[in-house]
Amino acid sequence: MSSAPTPDEIARDATWLAQGLDAQSGLVRLVKMDAQAYRDSSFLDDRMFQQPRDKHVVEWPAVRSALAAEARRDARWIFHIGHVGSTLVARLLGELDGVLSIREPRFLRDVAALPNNERAEFALAAQALFSRTFGDRELAQVKATSFVSEIAPELVPPGERALFLHAKPRAYIASILAGENSVKELAALELSRRRRMSGRVSLPDPRNMSETAAAAWACEMTALESAADAMADRKIAWADFDLMLEDMSNELGRVVQFFGFAAPAERIHAIATGPLMHRYSKATEYEYSPALRRDLIAQAEGTHRAEIDGALALLNRAAEKSPLLARALSRPES
Repeated sequence: MSSAPTPDEIARDATWLAQGLDAQSGLVRLVKMDAQAYRDSSFLDDRMFQQPRDKHVVEWPAVRSALAAEARRDARWIFHIGHVGSTLVARLLGELDGVLSIREPRFLRDVAALPNNERAEFALAAQALFSRTFGDRELAQVKATSFVSEIAPELVPPGERALFLHAKPRAYIASILAGENSVKELAALELSRRRRMSGRVSLPDPRNMSETAAAAWACEMTALESAADAMADRKIAWADFDLMLEDMSNELGRVVQFFGFAAPAERIHAIATGPLMHRYSKATEYEYSPALRRDLIAQAEGTHRAEIDGALALLNRAAEKSPLLARALSRPES
């Protein structure tokens, strides 16, 4: 075990990940990482502690003092609606030379959970904390947890770049229904999503899991649409994950160009057609492929077609009174 890092060591590079925040106690959990540890970790929330980690809890003022006014704030960001391949896209980008992929640090979730009037200092600090890399020419790419989209305008500085990753509602609903764990997660998050989208969308109580999944889509998509409204001075690219899967080489190349990463076309193609495309990105020891995703979605659509049709009709009716939802439903497929 190492000793607790000094402010200079925190500021120096990405070695000390700001993993978690207890704002009420004024404490931050720092975890020692190297480039390989970032590459291997699907998530940087508490699931990362399933294996031993060198970590320290330090007082917030020590972390804050490490972040000079001129600190880098040039991270690229991925916000998404959940279950739309964000981990895969982040992993693929992390294979590029000069890119440090940072996937779902708990710190961002902790900041997003703070009351509006207590969040600004920590959100501003996050801009710098997650722009640290292991070299001046390296760029950070940060994938947030889906509900962190609510504070995207506070995390992305003016002039910087964010990818908004989504899926069409029919494909999203079917993908949720196709997985036992995603159905459990859907039920667990139902009330929090209802609270989050209050004021953006009004939906009746769901009668089945298809309608619950439709409400989840509405919540997460209107969070992105609302964020886009507040980010007119940022660069935003939208991507439909299922369309990305149809031509990942070109679509990944589009994201690489948008983020300003340096990579030759042949390298992008090699990554987009490489082994990561055939592994479950959240646990790479398991096989998973675009073809399997399509098959599972098609099977769920066939099994639940009537319920999914009803859920889509529910969204269309709600969109008559929700401009954000109407925009989400009509978002172009690119």
